[in-house]
Amino acid sequence: MPARALKFHLTKGVTVHLVNPLVRTLLEWGLPGTGAALLETTGRTSGQLRRVPVGNGLRGRTFWIISEHGRRSDYVKNIEKNPHVRVKIGRRWHSGTAHILADDDPARRMRLLRRRANDTVVRIVGTDHLVIRVDLKDVAGEA
Repeated sequence: MPARALKFHLTKGVTVHLVNPLVRTLLEWGLPGTGAALLETTGRTSGQLRRVPVGNGLRGRTFWIISEHGRRSDYVKNIEKNPHVRVKIGRRWHSGTAHILADDDPARRMRLLRRRANDTVVRIVGTDHLVIRVDLKDVAGEA
């Protein structure tokens, strides 16, 4: 198995089975200080709501996500099928529409977002970065 494929399978397994369940629980409880947010998508085949932790990319009325594994991430596949999402930031849910920005430079976007800890992990763990912009409908002046 090529190194990149092995890295993808190992990091996805650790993330899906160990890291995400713990962080998702903390975010569902609304605990502050995680530096993360909860992204809710609709499952592309099941139609059920799916929640995954992502780095807190709220900037004004826009929420930015850098996917670690690009279009191979399940939540990206869900967004491709249905771009209507919700994002839980702190204790509040916000509705929005997600846009996959294949032409946006993920490294540049991470520099602009300035989320040192989150983006370091994304760079180390990721195999195929992809930028997603979520235009939020119900955020007024939060940063």
